[in-house]
Amino acid sequence: MDKYTALKTYFGHTAFRPGQEAVIDALLAGRDVLAVMPTGAGKSACYQIPAVLRRGVTLVVSPLISLMQDQVAALREAGIPAACIHSGQAEETCREIVSSALDGAFRILYVAPERLETDSFLHLALRLDVGLVAVDEAHCVSQWGQDFRPSYLKIADFLARLPRRPVVGAFTATATEQVKADIAALLGLRDPLTLTTGFDRPNLYFAVARPRDKERYVEEYILDHPGKSGIVYCATRKSVESLCRQLRAAGIPATRYHAGLETGERQKNQEDFVYDRRRVMVATNAFGMGIDKSNVSFVLHYNMPKNLENYYQEAGRAGRDGEKAECILLFSLGDVQTARYFIDNNTDNEDLTPAQAGTVRARELERLDRMVAYCKTTRCLRGMLLEYFGEHHPGKCGNCGNCCGDFVETDITTEAQKILSGLARIQKRWPGGLGVVALVQMLRGSRDKNTLNRGLDRLPTYGIMKDTPPARMRQYLDALEEQGYVVPAGDEYPVLRLGAPAGEVLFRGRTVTMTERRPAPRPAPSAGRPARRPQPAGADADSLLDRLKALRNQLAQRQHLPAYVIFTNASLTEMAEKRPRTTGDFLRISGVGDARARRYGMEFLRVIAEYQREHPEE
Repeated sequence: MDKYTALKTYFGHTAFRPGQEAVIDALLAGRDVLAVMPTGAGKSACYQIPAVLRRGVTLVVSPLISLMQDQVAALREAGIPAACIHSGQAEETCREIVSSALDGAFRILYVAPERLETDSFLHLALRLDVGLVAVDEAHCVSQWGQDFRPSYLKIADFLARLPRRPVVGAFTATATEQVKADIAALLGLRDPLTLTTGFDRPNLYFAVARPRDKERYVEEYILDHPGKSGIVYCATRKSVESLCRQLRAAGIPATRYHAGLETGERQKNQEDFVYDRRRVMVATNAFGMGIDKSNVSFVLHYNMPKNLENYYQEAGRAGRDGEKAECILLFSLGDVQTARYFIDNNTDNEDLTPAQAGTVRARELERLDRMVAYCKTTRCLRGMLLEYFGEHHPGKCGNCGNCCGDFVETDITTEAQKILSGLARIQKRWPGGLGVVALVQMLRGSRDKNTLNRGLDRLPTYGIMKDTPPARMRQYLDALEEQGYVVPAGDEYPVLRLGAPAGEVLFRGRTVTMTERRPAPRPAPSAGRPARRPQPAGADADSLLDRLKALRNQLAQRQHLPAYVIFTNASLTEMAEKRPRTTGDFLRISGVGDARARRYGMEFLRVIAEYQREHPEE
C-alpha cells in the first residue's frame, strides 16, 4: 500500500492538503519533521498515514485525555487499530492494552507526556518496536509558548533511552519563530524538515465588537444563527454560570464547562456538546484543546484571552469542516485587568523554578500587549494575526470586521492636544506617572477623592474635557497610543507617558486623526427586536441534508460516538449535492473511506434513494 492508497482507503480523500505530502514523505524516508499547520489543516493525517505504512508502532504524545479518546475513536472508525493509555483508565483496562500492544495489535498508541517518565511505560516501550514518535501540541515544550509544560522537556530523555531512536515528528498549530527554534532544540530533532503551511484560515471571519451589554449581544447572535453549533469562551467561572443561565432562559440549548464542576458533570456536558445534544457550549479556556468537533459554526469570546496564541487556537475550533464560520471577540477595558490578574496569579505550572516563573510572566505580559493591540486596531485583523506568527499578509483580507466595516477618518487634533497637555502636566508634577483613570478623571473634572487628594483639580487642564463621555475618552486614548503619542509604562501599576512624537502635536501643530466606524443609523422608536436573518437555501426541515444529518445522529448515538466521527458536515453536504446511487459513487464522496463505506454506505444510500423517490422533480 502506498500513501495515496492509504489516504483514500482510511480517510476517503483523493488529494493531500497543502504541506501534508511533504511531511508524510519525510517521515516515511526516516527524517524528523517540525510541522506548523493551522487547526483543521490535517496535522493528524501527517503522522497517521506513516503509522500504517511504516514498520512498528507509532507513539503519539498528546496532552489531553479527551484528545486521545477522540483520535482513537476516529481511527477505529477508519479501520486503523489504535488505543490510548491514560490516567483515567481502570488498571485492568490498562493492562489489557499493554498486553495487546506487545502482541502487535495496534498501529498507533497515544500517551500523555507525563506517562513517558514512568518506569512501567518505559518498560513497555523498550519491548515495543517504536518506529515513529509524534509529538502533538509541540509548542508546550517551549517557555516562549503559551502552554509551557515541564513534562514535555522529558520527551528527549525518553527518546534517548530507547534502544533504537525512532523518527520524530513535532506538530503544532501556533508557533512563533522563537517557539519553533525551541521545539527543534528541546526535542533534539535531527536535521528536521521544517514546514509552516501558513496560519491563514480563509473560511473564518474575524471581528472585534464592543457591545454595551455583552450578554444581550451573545443571546441575539445565537438566536440569529438557528441550528448552528458554537462555543462561547468566558474568562471566569462566574461569567460562564451567569451567561449559561441567561441563554437557557432564552430557550437556547446551552451547556457549560469549567474546572469548578465535578468531573462527571464536565464529561457529560462535553459529550452533550460534542454529540450535538446541546448546540452551544459556554466555557472557560479549560474546554477545547483536543475537541475535534468539526461542525462548530461560531466561536464567541465573551472576554479577551491573555494572548494571540490562545485566541487563534480557540477561535480556530470553528470551521474545521471547511465551512464558513465566524470568530467574534467582545472587548471591554475590564478584560485587560482580568487577563493581567490571571497572569499575576498563574498556578498552572507549580513545577517551574522562580526564575522560570519570572521569565514566563514577563513573556505573558508582552503577549498581553499584542492581544490588546489586536482588540483596538482598525487594521485588517487577519493581517495582524498572520504577521504575529511571522507570515506576510497584503493588508486587506476582505473577510474580517475591519476590512468589511464602514470606517471614517475623524480629525481629533484639538482633543489630542488637550489630552497630551494634561498628561504633560501630570508627568511634570508626578515623575513616576499616573494611570489612565487619574488622567481621564482630571480631564473630565471629577470631584472624586483621589483626584482631589492629589491636587489634580488645581492643574490648568482640570475639567477641559468635562463634556466628553468616558467611552469617547478611551477611544481617543486608544488612537493616541496606537500612533505612539501616548506610551503605557510600568508593570504592576501601569502609568501613561508622553511618546516621542507628542511634541509635534503640542508645539508644531501636527494633525491627528482617528479611524473609527461610521455611526449606524438609529432605528425608529417603534422598532423592536431586529428581524432574524433569513434561513439559507436548503435549510427547510425536510431537506436531504437534514435527513442525512438525522441518520448520522442516530448512528452516532447508537455507537456513543461524536457525529463528526461518522461523517463530517462537508461529506454530508457533498452527498446531498451529488446524491450517489451505488457503493462506487459513495466511495467517491470526499471523507468516505473503505471502512466507513462498508459500515454505513447502505444506510446512507437508502436515505438518498428514498428522498429521490419522494422528490422526483429535484
